[in-house]
Amino acid sequence: MQKLTITRTNGNIPKSLAGLDHVSGLLVYMASADIPDAFKTEPIQAVSTLERAEALGIAADSGKWAVKMLHYQLDELFRVASGVSLYLMIAPKGQTLTFDELGQLQRYADGSIRQVGVWMGHTELTAALVAKLESAAEALDASNAPLSVVVAPKVGNLATLDNLSGAAPRVSVVVGQDGAGVAADLYADAANQTEQNGAKASVSALGVVLGLVATASVHESIAWVRQFATGISLPAFGNGTLLRDTDPALLEALDQKRLLFFVTYPGIAGSYVNDSHTLDDATSDYAMIENVRTMDKAVRGIRTYLTPELGASVYVDDITGRLQPFTVKHLETVANQALEDMEKAGELSGYRVEIDPEQDVLKTSAVEVVVKQVPVGVVRRIHVKIGFYKSI
Repeated sequence: MQKLTITRTNGNIPKSLAGLDHVSGLLVYMASADIPDAFKTEPIQAVSTLERAEALGIAADSGKWAVKMLHYQLDELFRVASGVSLYLMIAPKGQTLTFDELGQLQRYADGSIRQVGVWMGHTELTAALVAKLESAAEALDASNAPLSVVVAPKVGNLATLDNLSGAAPRVSVVVGQDGAGVAADLYADAANQTEQNGAKASVSALGVVLGLVATASVHESIAWVRQFATGISLPAFGNGTLLRDTDPALLEALDQKRLLFFVTYPGIAGSYVNDSHTLDDATSDYAMIENVRTMDKAVRGIRTYLTPELGASVYVDDITGRLQPFTVKHLETVANQALEDMEKAGELSGYRVEIDPEQDVLKTSAVEVVVKQVPVGVVRRIHVKIGFYKSI
């Protein structure tokens, strides 16, 4: 009997996330011979769906290990953060990494990128490379295009990994990896060893972590257990070591070194990021990704609202020389707008903008604005006391 069958599908039209906090970049270094042809002529492409990536030659069944690895990272990124806007750059790996590509990537995106992942799984991270990453990110901040960097380096012996934290608030390091599925197959693939001249590259779970950062509101920790499961059932590290085979004392040491990896909790299914560390000092205001992202959003917003006031007239009292109250109120209201929006969105606990009316604007042509923000806290420790009582 003749028959027509129609099957309805779902998920082919990705939903765009609201705002711009999700706009991300991904920079991948690979051998020149492995770079897909589309990226040899145009190294930066807007790639916001897996289908788009595959059309550009990034295939799961590629004969090149690096391309298969990139397909995996993108697949994981879009699994975690469907609707993310992504700019992908593939650069040839060389003897010296300068990370100048971060500036190229941000300029291509007109400064809209808020977080960028950097895959360099063939190269171990050093203090010098961290300094270069931080310098590149700080240069973008100075040009009014701030972003956070999540880097995935090659992971060696966990017990001897250098402590690279201390002065890099815009850099976070992922040493976690999936111990099963595609990632495990990629790590075991003989082509990985061959391409790296006998030294295995780390696959990394960069796509997962970048997706979590892009999905989270700026004030949210990507380690929030209720909110941000990784979807990785067998957590491991970039050297192939499984989480379950790692001594708890070593895990604590890795956390103290401010590295990102995946952990599990008794009685809770799934795995989660251990924390949201940056490589800044642990006592810094910018020791966590969410603090950096919150400040970046506030700075971007304040700049957007206050820039039109440049060159504007300001009035002073003709007797005291003080700024007129209505001028102070106007400027405070303008500067408040971005912070008011963030407070309404739950991204700040509170804020205040203050302008000293005693400033001599007629002499300096400058107005100093003081902005005070109260961030949203994150629960990192819960202490419970429990016992038996004769009565309650």
